[in-house]
Amino acid sequence: MNDKTVITIGREYGSGGHEVGRRLAERMGVRLYDKELLELAAKNSGLAEELFDKQDEKPTSSLLYSLVMDTYSFGYSDAYSDMPINQRIFLAQFDTIKKLGEAESCVIVGRCADYALEDYEHMISVFITCPLEERIKTIMKRNDLDAKKAEALIHKTDKKRSSYYDYYSDKKWGKAESYDLCVNSADIGIDGVVDLIFEYARIKESGK
Repeated sequence: MNDKTVITIGREYGSGGHEVGRRLAERMGVRLYDKELLELAAKNSGLAEELFDKQDEKPTSSLLYSLVMDTYSFGYSDAYSDMPINQRIFLAQFDTIKKLGEAESCVIVGRCADYALEDYEHMISVFITCPLEERIKTIMKRNDLDAKKAEALIHKTDKKRSSYYDYYSDKKWGKAESYDLCVNSADIGIDGVVDLIFEYARIKESGK
C-alpha cells in the first residue's frame, strides 16, 4: 500500500463507521481523524474548538457555500477574518483535510473528506451502511434509548449528514456512485469490513 494512502469513511448513523475507522487505522498503522479533525482544524485556524463542535457536519445554504468556495478559489485571504463563523469553520476543516492528505497516510471519518481530496490520487472513499433495524438496536444500547427515540435520532443524524454532504460536494450522500466502495456492516461484521477495505486498498494501490 502507498505510504500516502488516505481512506475516507462516510457512514450511516449506527452502522459502526467510527469503529471501522479506528480498527482500520490500527491495521494500517496510521492515525484516525474523526473528532480529532475538529481539534486539529481549531488549532490550525486559531478558532475555539467549541465552535467546531457546534457546527460539526451541519449543512449551510447552497448560495452561502458558493460564496465561500469562490472566496477560497480566488485566494481572498484578507476576507477570511470578515467571513461568518460557519464559513470560516468550513474552510478551516477543508484546509486541514487537504494538508493531511498531502502529509500522511491516515483514515478520516466524515466531514466530506472525500470531496476535499477528490483530486488526490491515493484517496479511497468508502461508505458504511447497515439495515435500519440493526442500527436501532445499536443506538438503543449505546445511548440507553427506547426503539422510537433511537430511530428518531438515527433519522435526524442521517438527514444532517446527508444535507451537509450534498451541499458541499457534487455527489449524493449514501449513493453507490459517490464512493469507491460501499459496504454493509451487518453482513460481515466490523472486522470483516476492515479486512475488506484493507484488501481493496491494497489491490487498488498495487494497480497504480
